[in-house]
Amino acid sequence: MMEQILAARDGDSEAFISLMEAYKPELYRTARAILHNDTDAADAIQETILTCWQKIHTLRKPEYCKTWVTRICINCCKKILRQNRNIVYVDSYDGIEPVTEEHAYATDSLLQKIDSRYAVILSLYYKGGYSVREIAEMMHMNENTVKTRLSRGRSACRKISLSEESTGGI
Repeated sequence: MMEQILAARDGDSEAFISLMEAYKPELYRTARAILHNDTDAADAIQETILTCWQKIHTLRKPEYCKTWVTRICINCCKKILRQNRNIVYVDSYDGIEPVTEEHAYATDSLLQKIDSRYAVILSLYYKGGYSVREIAEMMHMNENTVKTRLSRGRSACRKISLSEESTGGI
C-alpha cells in the first residue's frame, strides 16, 4: 500500500485510482454518517476524490494517507451541510430490507437524533474503526475531547434507546 501511495503522490494516475478504490467503502461510511443521505454522500465522495487528486502532492507523511483522505471527506461533508441547511430530504421506505440493513438503518436513525458533534465521533470510532488518536488527528482536537465526546455520545444514544423502548417506538 505504501508503494501505491508514493506512486500516486508522484503522479501515477493508476496508483491513485487503485488507492481511491480501496478507500471508497470507508469514505462512504463516513460521508453517510455525517450527511444521512446517499446522494449527498456520493457527491461528497466525488468531491473528496477530486480534491485528493488535486492535492496529493501536498501529502507530507504517506503513512497518514487514509487519515488525510478521511479529513478531506469530512470537510467536503461539512461544505455540503452548509450548502443544504434549508433543504429537507424525504427518503422513501418500502419496508422490505434485510436484517443487516435494518440494523444499519436503526443505527443511522439513532445517530441522527443526537448532537452531530457526538454522531461523527461515534461513527468514525465504531463504523470506521479509527482509534481515538486517529480521530483526534483528523478532527484537529485533543484526544481527551474525543474520549469525552465518545462517552457523551454513548450516553445520549443510551437515553434515546431507553426512551424509545419505554414509549414503544422507533
